Amino acid sequence: MIRIQQLKLPITHNEEQLLKKLAKTLHVKPEDIMGYKICRQSIDARKKHEVCFVYTVDAHVRNEQQVLRRAKGSHISQARDVAYCFPQTGKRPLQRPPVVIGSGPAGLFCAYLLAEHGFCPLILERGKPVEERAKEVENFWQNNILNPCTNVQFGEGGAGTFSDGKLNTLVKDAKGRNKKVLEIFIRHGAPAEISYQAKPHIGTDILKGVIRDMRRQIEAWGGTYLFNTCVTDLKFSDGKLAALVCQVQENGNVKEMEAELAVLAVGHSARDTFAMLKERGFCMEAKSFAVGLRVEHPQSMVDEAQYGKEAAAVLDAAPYKLTANLEHGRGVYSFCMCPGGYVVNASSEEGHLAVNGMSYSKRNGRNANSAVIVTVTPEDFPGNGPLAGVEFQRRLERKAYAIGKGKVPQQLFGDFELERASHGYGSFPSEIKGLHEFGALHELFPKELKDSFCQGMHKFAHAIPGFDRADAILSGVESRTSSPVRITRNEAFESNRKGVYPCGEGAGYAGGIMSAAMDGMKIAEAIAAEYVWTGK
Repeated sequence: MIRIQQLKLPITHNEEQLLKKLAKTLHVKPEDIMGYKICRQSIDARKKHEVCFVYTVDAHVRNEQQVLRRAKGSHISQARDVAYCFPQTGKRPLQRPPVVIGSGPAGLFCAYLLAEHGFCPLILERGKPVEERAKEVENFWQNNILNPCTNVQFGEGGAGTFSDGKLNTLVKDAKGRNKKVLEIFIRHGAPAEISYQAKPHIGTDILKGVIRDMRRQIEAWGGTYLFNTCVTDLKFSDGKLAALVCQVQENGNVKEMEAELAVLAVGHSARDTFAMLKERGFCMEAKSFAVGLRVEHPQSMVDEAQYGKEAAAVLDAAPYKLTANLEHGRGVYSFCMCPGGYVVNASSEEGHLAVNGMSYSKRNGRNANSAVIVTVTPEDFPGNGPLAGVEFQRRLERKAYAIGKGKVPQQLFGDFELERASHGYGSFPSEIKGLHEFGALHELFPKELKDSFCQGMHKFAHAIPGFDRADAILSGVESRTSSPVRITRNEAFESNRKGVYPCGEGAGYAGGIMSAAMDGMKIAEAIAAEYVWTGK
């Protein structure tokens, strides 16, 4: 196969034009191209009068070596892909199934690979299966009745289920894990184009079905799911994991199960689990993260700023990614941007309020939203210890709950900056899932964080005119951007407590669906490389 990079075509092109462009670039006839595969598709919008698609394509061509020899330029080369390779099974006998605690992206992909390779994992999830979970979440958004065990944060699929399903990552992928994750998603119902899009996404509506189908495959391979089952304690014997203590949410029963290995893929909202781990002597440390507010603008404004008016009428809803470094050293940046999306109430604790964003697969909502967040470090957290960041989050969430009187508090940016009340929306309404009302969000943060947020909004307006418009809608608080805790692990991915593997976003080793899934794969590989399943 020959790889052709930087292949530019108009945004209105068709398949025939792509084939002709390939042939022209390679100096062959179209009929000499026996097949091709799109490896990457991105949009070049630097010049608004000639916005175009940019492709990387692998083509199977007659007389390939001859074509390569006469090719000129670094954009044409022999195609070389890294094939993902799961390790050979180890020799240490494992008599009980490995337990995966949590079924978010990290736990899901860890369990998937373990099941595929014969380890028959047991998956424990405190929340409900995704079908029932969706009903619970919709009920919460409509009636403000929170189920602390099944909500936007907890339940099958983890927090990523009710998001945009964004699959881009900055993690370097020398072993093909990224491609493997996308292949598995596609195998279970995700659209095929995520394999080559520069900024792939699935959408929460499709993602729910993908997660359900992956669970059914894990079960077909011998894996077992126990939903509504929260791990409340870990027991050790002779310095090794011996048992898990679990509470069954539906009836409150407590049961103990023997275990040799446990993967901690609990997600960044499992604050009760973090407290239990601290009591059990796990090495943990507070880490930096970021907090801020979810910001809404008309999607049409973002589209025209990113693509220009003509291209915006043709292309799908435009994303953006914005960053700014302020003079005092703090960073401000957009996070979890949802084109054509919705702000959602993402709370998981009674008396606390947190927000997130999500999009459906078509991204056809009227507004764009993203979190605009400010970095915070352990030096910002009152108190000390590994859970100081957790308490910092909780304080903000309790305050947001009070400001909104139990509903999502909102305020227009102009009023937020001038510290005055908002009494109605400006030229566009909010697209939000969950009960909401106007409140004094300007009272939420310490002055330095509030001022940093406002400076960031104004700096972002240089890239997207109108970003700092007075009627931009703010919702708060965005506090669950990443884990405030890191559970340390060694080079074998094991914690200081033998038999327990911290994994994914909650453990502090990932920041999104893709990086969490890839971290789950690493844990599955580490277990498989050392152990061989001898149980039944």
